[in-house]
Amino acid sequence: MTELDITEVARRSGVPASTLRFYEEKGLIASVGRRGLRRLFDPDVLERLALIALGRAAGFSLDEIARVFAPGRRPSIDRKMLAAQAEKLDRKIHELSAMRDSLRHAASCPHPNHLDCPTFRRLLQGAVSGGRSARRKRAPRS
Repeated sequence: MTELDITEVARRSGVPASTLRFYEEKGLIASVGRRGLRRLFDPDVLERLALIALGRAAGFSLDEIARVFAPGRRPSIDRKMLAAQAEKLDRKIHELSAMRDSLRHAASCPHPNHLDCPTFRRLLQGAVSGGRSARRKRAPRS
């Protein structure tokens, strides 16, 4: 397959040309030349962009994703990093599930005033204590 210009890469990947230029600046992708003013890319850039999109969707930063792409070789994905991110996602899923359940309760609560509902009050207390414990668990800023 022949080289793809930036417009074609943007069309096929769904990634705007401005983002492709930014990714190139960050070292995540590399153009292989130019046709006039347009950057040219090897077709395997589409696979790399798919990996970047997957990493972003999983919550990895661009700097973390960049470490996966060592120059001149295939991506090397750190399995410990993946496991740690999966743990973070599990915690976030748990938090979001609890929030969803709280909202559903509040939406269907039979009490005329939410503050009269013992379940809603328990949810409020959990939100306050959960917020405090989350603040305590954060690493100190340097």
